[in-house]
Amino acid sequence: MSRMFGTDGVRGIANEDLTAELAYNLGRAGAYVLTEGTHKPRILVGMDTRISGDMLESSLVAGILSVGAEAVCIGVVPTPAIAYLTRKYGADAGIMISASHNPVEYNGIKFFDNKGYKLSDELEDSIQGTIENNFQGVPTPVGGDLGRRVVEEEALEDYIEFAKSTIEVDFKGMKIALDCANGSAYKAAVDTFRELGAEVVVINNDPDGININKNCGSTHPEELMDYVVRKNCDLGLAFDGDADRCLAVDEKGNLINGDFIMAICARSLKNQNRLKDNVLVTTVMSNLGLDIALEKEGIKSVKTKVGDRYVLEEMLKEGYKLGGEQSGHVIFLDYNTTGDGIVTGIQLAAVVKKSGKTLSELAKIMRELPQVLVNAKIPNDKKDIHEKDEEIIEVIKDIEKSLHGCGRVLIRPSGTEPLVRVMLEGENQEEIDKMAHELAKLIEKKAN
Repeated sequence: MSRMFGTDGVRGIANEDLTAELAYNLGRAGAYVLTEGTHKPRILVGMDTRISGDMLESSLVAGILSVGAEAVCIGVVPTPAIAYLTRKYGADAGIMISASHNPVEYNGIKFFDNKGYKLSDELEDSIQGTIENNFQGVPTPVGGDLGRRVVEEEALEDYIEFAKSTIEVDFKGMKIALDCANGSAYKAAVDTFRELGAEVVVINNDPDGININKNCGSTHPEELMDYVVRKNCDLGLAFDGDADRCLAVDEKGNLINGDFIMAICARSLKNQNRLKDNVLVTTVMSNLGLDIALEKEGIKSVKTKVGDRYVLEEMLKEGYKLGGEQSGHVIFLDYNTTGDGIVTGIQLAAVVKKSGKTLSELAKIMRELPQVLVNAKIPNDKKDIHEKDEEIIEVIKDIEKSLHGCGRVLIRPSGTEPLVRVMLEGENQEEIDKMAHELAKLIEKKAN
């Protein structure tokens, strides 16, 4: 059987790939693997607003109860709330039912350990192995040893209090627009920013189970970009379906992506002597403009593979405090163990408030270099051809030489399709566009 877990839990089309039966099995196996040998374990369960959440929660909870564990259901919350509250409540594990920024037909189940971290590959494999071995050795208690389902009414309020506690200023006098993606942020974000004193105007905070991420939120910020200007706001914040990522919009309606947010927050932390070793952890997909900006500020950039789990791994290894992705997944390790969209938005707004500058002024820290992405279709077994073929290696070297240190070539094999992604960055859009297409054509020709 192929690997069940992807880069962010088990995901698929609900009721087709991610069935009620699979959710039951994951609840049963997960509760057993993550709490083996402990007292009567407690597992936190939250979800986003999609319609399939009810079905999957029922099945997942049944699985948890069937091994004698207690399921603490906390309803619709952001994913980072599960990470935080698992620690706060001393639970043995946390589970979030969400497919993040994906359309409504998808859903997912992701696990957190008792310290609020996403699971290692080994633990995920152990959960899958337990299911494949037909639950051999897993107890089936009866009578009073079965688990109970309890509802924790205060959970969302506890998370909001935590989010507010991450800054020392309030937002009185600021007008902030929020795009809640009709998802997990619809109550959490609005309440948090209002309680911090901001005048909040909001769009896409009326979830009906079907409209999550639909032409809104961090994957479609166009409506917010227009709304911020029309409503004369200081800034806007766009969340994704489970509120673990956040993009911003400045007062002029320009999109401020994760690279800009990290640059602004890294400089602020460095100025407060709170940025360990003056390092920001980013992925190879971050724009070269970020590296150039950081260098000017005396901040080092450490690069990882694409994926917030790799960013977190690097941060934990060296104790770095800030890291993230262009997509708006930003980890403030002083506060939470995973990307937290609401905390990211709060930190950014706090820098704006304390600096007395507009967000567009702060965003001048960085100039984004033009970027071109071209797919080259090649067989799966030839995905490393750019590392082996002499001619391709030479062409890449020539391109990089011609960019005079103000550009780069990045080739990333797709994890799911028979192609590699050819990315070029440089100062001249037309020039890099031509180079990227020519390089992709050469790779296709050599590989096929």
